[in-house]
Amino acid sequence: DPDNYTPANPLNTPPHIKPEWYFLFAYAILRSIPNKLGGVLALVMSILILAIIPFLHMSKQRSMMFR
Repeated sequence: DPDNYTPANPLNTPPHIKPEWYFLFAYAILRSIPNKLGGVLALVMSILILAIIPFLHMSKQRSMMFR
Protein backbone atom coordinates (compact mmCIF):
# COMPACT_ATOMS: atom_id res chain seq x y z
CA ASP A 1 0.00 0.00 0.00
CA PRO A 2 1.70 3.26 -1.09
CA ASP A 3 2.11 6.15 1.33
CA ASN A 4 -0.16 8.35 -0.78
CA TYR A 5 -3.20 6.25 0.07
CA THR A 6 -2.86 6.26 3.86
CA PRO A 7 -5.18 8.75 5.58
CA ALA A 8 -3.48 11.78 7.11
CA ASN A 9 -3.56 12.35 10.86
CA PRO A 10 -3.32 16.11 11.61
CA LEU A 11 -2.45 15.49 15.27
CA ASN A 12 0.60 13.33 14.55
CA THR A 13 3.81 14.56 12.89
CA PRO A 14 5.30 12.05 10.45
CA PRO A 15 8.64 10.71 11.72
CA HIS A 16 10.61 11.69 8.60
CA ILE A 17 9.90 15.44 8.94
CA LYS A 18 12.71 17.37 10.64
CA PRO A 19 12.80 21.17 11.10
CA GLU A 20 15.60 23.50 10.11
CA TRP A 21 18.56 23.77 12.50
CA TYR A 22 17.31 26.99 14.10
CA PHE A 23 14.06 25.31 15.20
CA LEU A 24 15.65 22.12 16.54
CA PHE A 25 15.57 23.28 20.19
CA ALA A 26 11.82 23.94 19.97
CA TYR A 27 11.25 20.66 18.13
CA ALA A 28 13.17 18.71 20.77
CA ILE A 29 11.21 20.32 23.61
CA LEU A 30 7.85 19.71 21.94
CA ARG A 31 8.69 16.09 21.04
CA SER A 32 10.06 15.21 24.48
CA ILE A 33 6.87 16.12 26.37
CA PRO A 34 3.86 14.01 25.37
CA ASN A 35 1.28 16.48 26.69
CA LYS A 36 0.67 19.22 24.09
CA LEU A 37 -0.04 21.96 26.63
CA GLY A 38 2.95 20.93 28.73
CA GLY A 39 5.20 21.06 25.68
CA VAL A 40 4.03 24.53 24.73
CA LEU A 41 4.46 25.76 28.31
CA ALA A 42 7.97 24.28 28.47
CA LEU A 43 8.85 25.98 25.18
CA VAL A 44 7.57 29.36 26.40
CA MET A 45 9.40 28.96 29.71
CA SER A 46 12.68 28.13 27.95
CA ILE A 47 12.41 31.27 25.82
CA LEU A 48 11.51 33.39 28.86
CA ILE A 49 14.49 32.05 30.80
CA LEU A 50 16.83 32.98 27.95
CA ALA A 51 15.29 36.47 27.81
CA ILE A 52 15.54 37.05 31.59
CA ILE A 53 19.14 35.84 32.12
CA PRO A 54 20.80 39.13 30.99
CA PHE A 55 18.77 41.10 33.55
CA LEU A 56 19.94 38.84 36.38
CA HIS A 57 23.60 39.61 35.77
CA MET A 58 24.72 41.87 38.64
CA SER A 59 28.34 42.63 37.80
CA LYS A 60 30.12 45.54 39.47
CA GLN A 61 32.26 46.11 36.37
CA ARG A 62 30.75 48.75 34.10
CA SER A 63 33.59 49.44 31.67
CA MET A 64 33.42 48.34 28.05
CA MET A 65 36.54 46.26 28.58
CA PHE A 66 34.56 43.59 30.47
CA ARG A 67 31.44 43.51 28.30
